[in-house]
Amino acid sequence: MRKPKSAIEAPTEGYSLIVDGHFKSHHTTIEAAEQAAVALKNRYRMLQVQVYDAASKTRSLVAAPL
Repeated sequence: MRKPKSAIEAPTEGYSLIVDGHFKSHHTTIEAAEQAAVALKNRYRMLQVQVYDAASKTRSLVAAPL
């Protein structure tokens, strides 16, 4: 049985949501990650939501829709 990774360790593949500085959900495509991020941001506008790309090790801030 494989031990789950800590929530503070950056994933090594795919795309993840970072909510208020903490890794949360993991997605295999950028489209799925962005869709989940926008849905979360629509529901809770006060959260800081980012999409993390494990391949390039970059974060993209998701802005609240107007």
